[in-house]
Amino acid sequence: MGLWKKVDTIKLEEVQRILVEADFGVAATNETVERLSRADRVDQASLERIVVEQLGPAAAPLARAAEPPTVILIFGVNGTGKTTSVAKLAKRLQDEGRSVLLAAADTFRAGATEQLKVWADRLGAPFVGGGASQRGDPAAVAFDAVEAATTRGVDTVLVDTAGRLHTDERLREELKKVVRVVGKCRAGAPHESLLVLDASVGQNAVRQAEAFAAAVPLTGLVITKLDGTAKGGSVVALRRAVPVPIRFLGTGEMLDDLELFDPVKFAHHLVSE
Repeated sequence: MGLWKKVDTIKLEEVQRILVEADFGVAATNETVERLSRADRVDQASLERIVVEQLGPAAAPLARAAEPPTVILIFGVNGTGKTTSVAKLAKRLQDEGRSVLLAAADTFRAGATEQLKVWADRLGAPFVGGGASQRGDPAAVAFDAVEAATTRGVDTVLVDTAGRLHTDERLREELKKVVRVVGKCRAGAPHESLLVLDASVGQNAVRQAEAFAAAVPLTGLVITKLDGTAKGGSVVALRRAVPVPIRFLGTGEMLDDLELFDPVKFAHHLVSE
């Protein structure tokens, strides 16, 4: 990324142009420029400080149920890296010593169940997918996954939910049903509801976030495809549009390429050369 030129200061008009090109969006750009105009100096350090404040706090640990299993729902449209992010998160939790069950509740995308099953096999994690009686019913898969985890004594259930377009009303109703079903199956569930967003699509990610946040209660964002993108400003726009914390950043295709969000590190990477 890198927004700043190799000079000590820069004009506000130039900052505004750069922020728009970096996909901050109009609202986040105007707020940033207005705050920068009130700073002692229009320089890199001032801009970094403002971006850090806009991004919010560093990632907090994921919630855990008082009694297992902890149920984590993963939302997002197809193509964002949602299913791969489920696998990455499973690996991170395993590295922390937690047992994980993967549930393929994205029953509408051809190949989604098989893709998650491959990841489960690689991770050595138990897996629940839809049978013939559950075809097209994500909530039934989520229910069976929570029941299986309870029976087997598994610590955490990661549910890969249906991933059609955020403009699809049927999708939104299916997701609401999944939330209701896991809540009835396990008190306090879902304990986390994470939305996966692709930073490279810029302002379209903001519209996706707003649509999902209106449909289901989100507890955090996972931002993917940040490995070298020039659209990193969309992360600032996302945090401004949807007031939930950024929990993880996806920075590559490997299982370990899921980082805890650090606003200071991200702001420096975004602003500096």
